[in-house]
Amino acid sequence: MYASFFGLNEKPFAITPDPRYLYLGPRHAEALAHLLYGVTESGGFIQLTGEVGTGKTTVVRSLLEQLPPNTEVALVLNPRLSPTEFLLTICDELQVEVEERASPKAIIDALNLRLLKAHAAGRRVVLIVDEAQNLSTEVLEQIRLLTNLETAKQKLLQIILVGQPELRDLLARSDLRQLAQRITGRYHLEPLEPEELRAYVRHRLEIAGGRGEIFTMAAIRELHRSSDGIPRLANVIADRALLGAWSKETRSVDGRLTRQAAREVFGDRVRKQVRRAPGTAAVLLGLAAVVIVALAVVIYLLLQRGADGGANLPGAQPASRAPVASPVIRPEPPAAAAAGVIDASPDAPATIEPEPPEPVAAPVAEPLAARLAAGLLPTGTDTAFATLFERWGLAYRPEDGPACEQAAAEGLRCLLRRGTWGELAVLNRPVIMVLADADGREHQLVLNRILDGAAELSAGGESVTVPLGELLTLWFGEYLLLWRPEAGEGRTLTRNQSGTDVLWLRRALGELRGNPILPPDSATYDPAMAAAVREFQRSARLEVDGIAGAMTMIALHNALDLPGRPRLVEID
Repeated sequence: MYASFFGLNEKPFAITPDPRYLYLGPRHAEALAHLLYGVTESGGFIQLTGEVGTGKTTVVRSLLEQLPPNTEVALVLNPRLSPTEFLLTICDELQVEVEERASPKAIIDALNLRLLKAHAAGRRVVLIVDEAQNLSTEVLEQIRLLTNLETAKQKLLQIILVGQPELRDLLARSDLRQLAQRITGRYHLEPLEPEELRAYVRHRLEIAGGRGEIFTMAAIRELHRSSDGIPRLANVIADRALLGAWSKETRSVDGRLTRQAAREVFGDRVRKQVRRAPGTAAVLLGLAAVVIVALAVVIYLLLQRGADGGANLPGAQPASRAPVASPVIRPEPPAAAAAGVIDASPDAPATIEPEPPEPVAAPVAEPLAARLAAGLLPTGTDTAFATLFERWGLAYRPEDGPACEQAAAEGLRCLLRRGTWGELAVLNRPVIMVLADADGREHQLVLNRILDGAAELSAGGESVTVPLGELLTLWFGEYLLLWRPEAGEGRTLTRNQSGTDVLWLRRALGELRGNPILPPDSATYDPAMAAAVREFQRSARLEVDGIAGAMTMIALHNALDLPGRPRLVEID
């Protein structure tokens, strides 16, 4: 209704969890990194909690798009099930055949066999349970028992529990402590701060095709006040505010329109910030000061106790002191000792031998974010292109013109995209990743290799290994790679086009699937070709549109194992 009025391609504030609109601010990026950690690392549970509407389901949908290719997922969206129904749901998700009235033991045996086969094939299996706060105690106990399915070195099933804050209270119960002890990662998704909400609104408008600032600063403040920073509520209010602006034929949304939209959304129950009584702030500050002083005193006494055996603590019993190690004193042998004569005389001068030095701990690697902010790595564009060209066996010379023109002269093409980690795994090519430090400054590093739960980056001649969770908090999806068309100029192929590149694609798909696409010698992109492309895209976890663009062609080159193309993960 209002989209065309504001120059938008679609409504930007729908409440459906569309991963395209995922705003990877610091909170959501860290939440996504925790989930990816749960997929790439073995053992235990990962717990993600957050208030209703903070974006948990959207983060999960984004996770599903970024999973490594060797990952299988069982997604349980409705956990209000009995233990047997829960196990059967997992079997359905993983396509495990069991009898309709099979016993729990038979179901678990079948599931264990399926997990062992996946492990033998080098695949990971992940169970994601959404709305986990609704799980019964019996089902939670069954989930705990599923973690006992393991080999000698790793768990066969990774489990991610996603739920509202009540999930934390549920797992804090004494009778569920065995389960709680197996949780290796916890993250709570907080509502957005005002500045984050402003970036969130701008992000959604840009995805929808908007340009410029539609919401004023006063509108953003009012939007945060009325939504408490919860994205879902902000979406509903912002959508209604845009509708109100359209009805008044005004191109911007101000605080008054936003406040009116909030009233329409909530009715008489307009959300308001909690107002403290006069003087409350002073009282709270006074209490805080008292608490800080008390903590300081306790810490001081504890330190004294550590130094003096607790004698300085009021009411403490004198503790027997442990003997203090004294220097070793030995007689110093005279010069005659060199000839084998030992002077054991008590008058011989003595020397104090120093104690051996304490072992020094190995230095801990500084986080990549800190190194980027301090400018300790060469992360310029020319440096990154030089490294990327080197992976292709080429030399990049900045003085010879734009990098992509130099690549084209060597038969290569540039692909610049904003995508996901899962895309990089599918493409399997070294890429220039654009990372952002805490001050928003951009840095270009080359992703050289994908490791187990980590990534190897190159900055000039320096190699940096970064845990995947840390990397994803710095990367917002922008990357550039080089690729080589096998035939033609690397154009996007679609219906009714013809040429030698279409003929090559037809024959390559026929070779890959083991039977030709009829007619086998046609150089026209016909419906049979489009169907074969969709089939391949589906198997390669790409967007299924029947159009052979750069990503489809690169994935096809990988499937055919064409030589002369550097990879992130070498194919055995």
